[in-house]
Amino acid sequence: MTFELTPEAITWRDRIRAFVERDLIPHEVEAELAGGLLPEETRARHRMAALDLGLAGIDAPSSYGGLALSMLEQTVIQEQIGRVTNGLGWCFGAAQKWMFEACSPAQIEGYILPVMRGDRHECYAITESEAGSDVEALQATARRDGHHYVLDGEKWFLTGFNLADFCFFQAIVVGGANSGAHALFLVDLDSPGIEVVESPAFSHHFEAHHPTVRFDGVRVPEDNRIGEEGDGMSFTHAWFRYERLMIAARCCGAAERLIEDVGEFVKSRAVGNETLSDKQIVQAMLADCVTELWAARLMTYEAAAAHDRGADAKALHARCSMAKLFASEMAGRVADRAVQLFGGRGYRRDNVAERFFRELRVDRIWEGTSEIQRLIIARSLSKRGLDGCFG
Repeated sequence: MTFELTPEAITWRDRIRAFVERDLIPHEVEAELAGGLLPEETRARHRMAALDLGLAGIDAPSSYGGLALSMLEQTVIQEQIGRVTNGLGWCFGAAQKWMFEACSPAQIEGYILPVMRGDRHECYAITESEAGSDVEALQATARRDGHHYVLDGEKWFLTGFNLADFCFFQAIVVGGANSGAHALFLVDLDSPGIEVVESPAFSHHFEAHHPTVRFDGVRVPEDNRIGEEGDGMSFTHAWFRYERLMIAARCCGAAERLIEDVGEFVKSRAVGNETLSDKQIVQAMLADCVTELWAARLMTYEAAAAHDRGADAKALHARCSMAKLFASEMAGRVADRAVQLFGGRGYRRDNVAERFFRELRVDRIWEGTSEIQRLIIARSLSKRGLDGCFG
């Protein structure tokens, strides 16, 4: 099977590849050795370049000034962003299509469009200590109090909280006709009652932190509820589908760069009268990398194209899970082989394989672990058969 990209997708691929190679990759080691931080003028330059490219609005409707790119075009964009380490590709916020479908005009004007302009920055308060991949197990609550809701709960892994000024907060409604239902809220992070419990260090060195945050009696206007009480899970599922597909794309980009870099190294590394690339065992390791990348890329592109064809949402859910599962596991194997092929050089923090070896590990965990993806796929098979999984 081959997959032919559209001329538009190729144009976007090449444009973002140039941005990543020119503006982001040269700063990786600097960021790594500084705990993920870069000088403010460098960060501002990256943000402006991303905004000028329109990256914050690639999924936003054209009626709101977005680019409304196809899912395939967005996938090849994210694939190129995946080539860079240290979270440097996270230099822009993203106004996603589901936000415009779910939010009220006032919410779009006050929260979503400013994200697209780079004036506001969001994060997600969904995960909890006992509710990670299983969002149904949330314990955070939202209690109606007149024209407000009172939010309580402790949220974990709020990626980018230190850079954000508002969050999407998911909770269980307590009391009223919809008690027990999920609801989603927009919460300004300067609201009273929000406290950082801890901001742990993680394996990667990113500017964006992932703290644990307590919401204690945080009052938000009812106008900040997204949709109706009970709509929270449908919005979260839309977000998961999008994020899982984009994780798969970024994993393909990371694997591509690893193969390219280690491939050049083994051709130049002398071993006696030969190079490493002359060794059959090295050739076999690289062959496995290339084969697995090709398979992951085809799967990811096809899942994106299925979105553009308007495939059934349940089938898309399974396809996104398959793409994330296979691509994230593939990228981890490629990174491991790359470290091995680089040898001692591959264990240095200034080596791309060492950084990706650490950074790619989380892609098998966040937005649903590999085990959760397998359960989703198995349930889809049980309910809809192979045709239901593949479309």
